[in-house]
Amino acid sequence: MNKLAKLGASALCGSLAAVASAQAGEMSVTGGATATWSQGSQTTNGNPIGMNTGLTFTGSGELDNGTTFTLTVTHADKAAYSSANIVMTVPGLGAIGIDQGAGGQGLDRLDDKMPTAWEETNGTSVGTGLQTVAGVGGSTNIEWALDSGLLPDGMSAFVAVSPRAGGTAANDKSTGGDSKGIGAGYDIVIEHAGIAEGLNVFAGVSNIDRAAPGAGNDNDGDRSQYALGATYAIGGFTAGYQRTRDNVAGFGAGTNYYENDAYGLSFAVNDDLSVSLGIHNSERNHLSGTNVDNETSSVQASYTMGGASIKAAMTSTDNALYSTVASSQRDGFTLALTLAF
Repeated sequence: MNKLAKLGASALCGSLAAVASAQAGEMSVTGGATATWSQGSQTTNGNPIGMNTGLTFTGSGELDNGTTFTLTVTHADKAAYSSANIVMTVPGLGAIGIDQGAGGQGLDRLDDKMPTAWEETNGTSVGTGLQTVAGVGGSTNIEWALDSGLLPDGMSAFVAVSPRAGGTAANDKSTGGDSKGIGAGYDIVIEHAGIAEGLNVFAGVSNIDRAAPGAGNDNDGDRSQYALGATYAIGGFTAGYQRTRDNVAGFGAGTNYYENDAYGLSFAVNDDLSVSLGIHNSERNHLSGTNVDNETSSVQASYTMGGASIKAAMTSTDNALYSTVASSQRDGFTLALTLAF
């Protein structure tokens, strides 16, 4: 066992031994509400008015040995359980987080890192069907964010694992459902903001074990994914580029891989107003040898007034859902009012 592994194991064991000695914690609640108006071509619009409300409960505390812990639970519309995560930060070791639905751990943190005034390029009302990368971060997983003292200045590193990367979220004392031949997986992600002022580079890989094709699954080998890219900020401008690939390894007439190129440019006009342009091109390669390119662009703006924000996006997609029929050429406009409390 190498020194890093011994250090991590010793620190973790010592911290867990002191879990019973926790100091009194506290709980806080934040929330917000958003109303939107969405209109698009080549889609059935129906009522263009949409709404989203949510509450986020955050609990925190500290153990006698200096280890801190946080619990975050999000309730979405109609108080439906949406996601949760538990994070313990161990001095000298880093943060260990258990994530169930919140996302943003493992390779999922690199699915779209491009600068934007509001949303990801495919995150507005136009149904793009864009396939990016998630790794085990797309399922319940445990992630270790290494302590900065173990790394060079400006570097961050994350290791996430899932014993069944396709299993559904489960309550305590329960297990997930049928994983359809999907087994264990891991993600490794590195970011570095210390190479040059304003520059952030990032890269990540993922591998998920999968059974051979059989009843209930159409897998054909393990699933591997990767992402790499960079953003650069100077003054009010931030520009970025990234490339991702998802080797789906489908079966029969399924998908071989998705390969994506994303570009972004944002400008902070002042402390309240930001504008951006995002482009995301994705190629879907079928096992039959045919390719379909999904091309999406979005121009966005966001203006903040205290606890209120007005946001807008003009989005255009060619070959939405990786289809070439006429209805897959889509354009849409989305306007949002967001209130935070």
